[in-house]
Amino acid sequence: MSIAHQGSAGSAARTRRAVANTLKGSAGNLIEWYDLYVYAAFSAYFATYFFNSKDPVQAQIDAYLTFALTFLMRPVGSWFFGRYADRNGRRAALTLSVSLMGVGSLLVAVMPGVAQIGVWSTVLMYFSRLLQGFSVGGEYGTAATYMSEVATSKRRGFFSSFQYVTLVGGQVLALATLVVLQNTLGEADLKAWGWRVPFAIGAVAALIVLWLRRTMDETISKEQVAAAKAAAAASQARGEGGEFEAVEPGTLKLLFTKHWKPFVVVVFLTMGGTCAFYLYTTYILSFMNNVSHIPKTQTSVINFWALFVYMILHPLFGLLSDKIGRKLQLIVFGVLGAIFTWPIMSTLAGVKDPVIAFWLMLAGLLIVINYTSISAIVKAELFPASVRALGVGLGYAVANSLFGGTVPFIGEWLSSAGHKEWLFTYVTITIVISLVVYIFFLPSRQQETHLDRDLTPVDPVDAGVGSAPAAGSASATADDAGHSPSRLG
Repeated sequence: MSIAHQGSAGSAARTRRAVANTLKGSAGNLIEWYDLYVYAAFSAYFATYFFNSKDPVQAQIDAYLTFALTFLMRPVGSWFFGRYADRNGRRAALTLSVSLMGVGSLLVAVMPGVAQIGVWSTVLMYFSRLLQGFSVGGEYGTAATYMSEVATSKRRGFFSSFQYVTLVGGQVLALATLVVLQNTLGEADLKAWGWRVPFAIGAVAALIVLWLRRTMDETISKEQVAAAKAAAAASQARGEGGEFEAVEPGTLKLLFTKHWKPFVVVVFLTMGGTCAFYLYTTYILSFMNNVSHIPKTQTSVINFWALFVYMILHPLFGLLSDKIGRKLQLIVFGVLGAIFTWPIMSTLAGVKDPVIAFWLMLAGLLIVINYTSISAIVKAELFPASVRALGVGLGYAVANSLFGGTVPFIGEWLSSAGHKEWLFTYVTITIVISLVVYIFFLPSRQQETHLDRDLTPVDPVDAGVGSAPAAGSASATADDAGHSPSRLG
């Protein structure tokens, strides 16, 4: 066999492995976000079952409060699973996160209500949603890290874009489930037992993903983790300290002493993107209903098709970033977001035609896609393997909880106070702040990233697939010891 043919065969094998691992890694992300949005979509049907059965309005408020609690748990989940993934491997962390999510879904599917067990029904619902928030908090950072590491070196943007394909896909799948059940079951059956069906689907799907993830390739070797832990233990035993003290992988101490700068960068580069994302994917529904006064039956259709188009375009924009560079694409998002957020939303406020509303929503999503399609890979490139899952996950969770997750609440509050346009200003300001980060604090396309240094090929077949560096190699241990120079800390 010729050398050229061997090279071609090896490249095809690498691509097949990258595709298989990306699908396995992203499948859990799909189910995690499906479970999150199913709760929001079906809450109107089960609110009185688990909360105040005598006051439907208060029951719905309690249901939304429970949904909000998931955002509080995301930073905790990101810390736990980021640490776990950096110390025990990405596959182990992803397997555990989807297992916990499955438990949460199953619990909701079989739980008795307040009529059967009283307040314990509400307590169990709180527990199931806190568990869900904990697992989804860990899923984002670990899955983003894993898909960045398994991608072929020249297609990292393309492969990592599936992080948001499945994230948005979970929302689309939850909405599709709602539409199907609404058209196959009557209102009475949906309130009596039909709302349990989507949670049962989520539990079964979690089992399937659990089986798939057990066959995923690992991207960091046991030897690499053991070497880093041994170096930290030896340093502590010798009583060493100061600038070059070794620290265990996946710890907050390592993150905040040696890599705090990229952590801060991740928080602020996420700020504008997450605000715009929740504006155009979540709050916009309430905005169309209450401000534009478009019927709910029409806004559901608008939402479904706009999100569907947005979802399937992500790989194209990820591929674009492999051609033009991540920094330029984020700058495009920042500039267009700063210019067009106000015009799009203020125009939508006066629109009654659902077709025009669809195009306005899609226009906003096509601006945001320049951020979401590459969000995972941009963050992963800023951290070494020893703290990548923790840095990506915790940075995202902090920004998401403080800024993105609060957009619907802020929007409703400002709208009820007669200042709906203030939300447009708020989102625009966050985008401008992120734009400053994109321009001045992100490396250029020509600069070597941590992923380039860490993913050293160990054999001709593994080259470029996302293989972990050999144990004891400079790239595997230098950053932990504080010796490797880093542009961002």
